[in-house]
Amino acid sequence: MTSEFHYVTGETLRQWDNDHVWHPFAPMSAFRQEAPPIIVSGQGFDLLDVDGRRYLDGISSLWCNVHGHAVSEIDRAVRDQLSEIAHTTLLGLCSEPSIKLARALVKRAPAGLNRVFYSDSGATSVEVALKMAYQYHRQKSGGPDQRDIFLTVGNAYHGDTLGTVSVGGIDLFHRSYRHLLFQTVSVPSPVALRVPQGHSRESWLQFCFDETARLIRDYSDRAAGFVIEPIVQGAAGILIHPPGFLKHVRQLTREYQIPLIADEVAVGFGRTGKLFACEHESAEPDFLCLAKGISGGYLPLAATLTTDEIYNAFLGDPAECRTFFHGHTYTGNPLGCAAGLASLELFERNNLLENIAACGDVLEAELATLNDHDHVAEIRRKGMMVGIELVRDRETLTPFDASLRIGHQVTLAARRRGVIIRPLGDVVVLMPAPAMPTDLVSTLCSVVRESILEVTSRQ
Repeated sequence: MTSEFHYVTGETLRQWDNDHVWHPFAPMSAFRQEAPPIIVSGQGFDLLDVDGRRYLDGISSLWCNVHGHAVSEIDRAVRDQLSEIAHTTLLGLCSEPSIKLARALVKRAPAGLNRVFYSDSGATSVEVALKMAYQYHRQKSGGPDQRDIFLTVGNAYHGDTLGTVSVGGIDLFHRSYRHLLFQTVSVPSPVALRVPQGHSRESWLQFCFDETARLIRDYSDRAAGFVIEPIVQGAAGILIHPPGFLKHVRQLTREYQIPLIADEVAVGFGRTGKLFACEHESAEPDFLCLAKGISGGYLPLAATLTTDEIYNAFLGDPAECRTFFHGHTYTGNPLGCAAGLASLELFERNNLLENIAACGDVLEAELATLNDHDHVAEIRRKGMMVGIELVRDRETLTPFDASLRIGHQVTLAARRRGVIIRPLGDVVVLMPAPAMPTDLVSTLCSVVRESILEVTSRQ
């Protein structure tokens, strides 16, 4: 059996991929024809494919890689842990790496988040927070409160489990499952590239602030929680909230005793220029959901941090059944936790936030030449998160026909130039690793500019 896998050619791997592997978020008929690279190794900030071609990783392996690939300190931490034990459950047992990482996260997180619940992915970290918040209201001190809805932000994306799809708002991703979902109420997303008729940019943003306040107030007796991607809505196209919106939401949710769930799966671990995006507005959430960069991008790991007040509502005699009946087989996996500890140490040892600031300046300067491009509607950037929205007509903001897949064409053009990026529709996304050197960030920008010019010149 194993001999079948010795000396497998790239051509054979391609055939097996076409025969057996169903890729996520991929229109498979087109995907198979395009023959994407088969990655076999990584060096620094590059990916190498089965044919020996090298690509700059411009999206940090789907927004999770932090320090680059094959980082000696993280490799060593994982190997050292592997020599002890690869996995042991947290159901009924404790493990040294999970305890140490929990302590490290609590020390760095916004104040008050003293309890850590592990899971496996971004979606599960948010799912955990939703279930905890819902159960909390039924068990909290002062008597049960039967709250039954969640408040969300329009255009939200929080993952692909049914709970996180329920609090999501991207129709393309979520409409197929609408009959399976629970009830939510969405406040308008406070972004103003396009505004409803009768509004200016300023009046629309004010409306968003006011409508958020109204909906929080109107549903204050039913809202089990308010779920938000702090500062940047990633999968919606790198939509950036105006200053003060997060603080506005935090003040209102605190006033009406609605737990605030901060989904920092995409924006955490330096992506926005702070270790956690909530720090930009000194917002202290009731739940902090982490994944992606938590292990440096090495292994599947997630954590939901919450307060003592939430945690205490689940305490009591076992017969009372106040337990949080939720868990995952690989919860708190020792290898992932060891990688996470090593990653946090590198953040501080290498002054990573300073590098992020320097790279942000490079991104701003290098992409400035696209600001007046006829097919660029807007360049949105926060820290090292960039979205370049492409349109057919800049003045009217008329989009390209979706069948053209302009964003995807830019991805293919960049790939031919040795750079891996991934669009969100016709928003070209750049998400370099926080530790990427400025010269490589400059190279990334140069290739993306050339690729956009190539593709849009044909339209």
